[in-house]
Amino acid sequence: MGNKTPLYGKHEALGAKMVDFGGWDMPINYGSQIEEHHAVRFDAGVFDVSHMTTVELHGTEVPGFLDRLLANDFTRLTRPGQAMYSAMLQEDGGVLDDLIVYDTGEPYLMVVNCATREKDLNWMNQVAENFDCTIKERSDLAILAVQGPNALEKVTATISDAQAAAMSELKLFQGTWTEGWFIARTGYTGEKGVEVILPADEAPAFWDRLLEADVAPIGLGARDTLRLEAGMNLYGSDMDETVTPFESNMASTVFMEGRDFIGADALKTRQSDQQLVGLVMPGKGVLRAHYKVFSNGREVGEITSGAFSPTLQQGIALARVSETSADMSVEIRGKQNPVECVEPPFVRHGKQVYKPKEN
Repeated sequence: MGNKTPLYGKHEALGAKMVDFGGWDMPINYGSQIEEHHAVRFDAGVFDVSHMTTVELHGTEVPGFLDRLLANDFTRLTRPGQAMYSAMLQEDGGVLDDLIVYDTGEPYLMVVNCATREKDLNWMNQVAENFDCTIKERSDLAILAVQGPNALEKVTATISDAQAAAMSELKLFQGTWTEGWFIARTGYTGEKGVEVILPADEAPAFWDRLLEADVAPIGLGARDTLRLEAGMNLYGSDMDETVTPFESNMASTVFMEGRDFIGADALKTRQSDQQLVGLVMPGKGVLRAHYKVFSNGREVGEITSGAFSPTLQQGIALARVSETSADMSVEIRGKQNPVECVEPPFVRHGKQVYKPKEN
C-alpha cells in the first residue's frame, strides 16, 4: 500500500484504476483515458496532483538561496506572485529535479516532484545551511489542477466571489493567496487553467463542486499524453541526473551570466552532442520509450517519452539524439519506420503547432 492523497476515497468511489506512482496510490484513469484526454483539450478536467511536494521557504536570505540553488534566474521575477520553472542541478550539471517556484514573499512557495521528494529535501536543506533559509514541507496541503479551454469559467462557478475576483486578475505563470488558497495560472497540459493549493481537508468538497460543474476527473494516463503533446518533460524519462538542461530542451531556463549557481561551472565545460527533439510518425504505429532512433541509417539515440497522440491521431515522441537529418527513423520490432524530426510542443490549445526541426 502506498501513500494516499486526501482524495483517495473519491477516486475509489468513481471506480478509478489505481496504480503506484512514486510511492503514491494514484488514479491512472476512470474508464477511458482517451475520453479524459479529449475532455481537457476541448472542455475542462480536474487532476488530483496532491502527491506533489509543496515546500515553503522562510528566511531573510531566500532570494540568495534560490539564486544559488536554481539554474534559472529567480531575480528576473519582478512582480509578487510570479512563477518560474527551473532545473535544480547537482555539481556536475546533471538535473536533480525540475520544479516551479513562486515569488510569494515570506514565505516563498515551491512545488517539486513526488518521486524525488526525499532527495530534493535533503539537497535543499544542505544548500540552505549557508543561508538564513528554512525549508518547510507542507504535507497538510492538497493540489488540484483544473485544465482546459472552459476551466477558468467552471472554476469561477465553484469558488467564492473573492477567490474568483483574485483569479481573474492573474496572468499566465502568476499565483496569489486568497482566503487560505493559493491559486496559480500554471499547468502541465498546454491548455488554460489553474493549479489550486489548498488545505487538505477542504479538497474533497472542492473536488465535488468541480464534478457538479461538469468538470471531468482525469487520471495520470491522460495527464501523460497531454503533457507529451505540450512538449513538457517528465522527470526520470526526459531528464535526470545523467543529463544537463542543455541535453533536455531546457536551455531557455538556464541563465549563466553573472551567476554562481550549483552546476554552473560544469555547464561551462561539459561537452555533449546530445539534444532532446520531437518525433512525429506519419504512418501507423505507436512510438514508445527506449525505441532506437536512426539518422541516415545510423543509430543516434533513443526515445525518452512516446505515445499515440489522441489530438493528432498519430505517434509522437521526445527523443535524445546526437544527430538530426531529413532521413530519420525509429526501430519497431526490428523494422525501420520513418519519422519526422520536429520542434516541440506538438499541440497547444487543442491545435497542432509543431514545426520541422532545422538540421
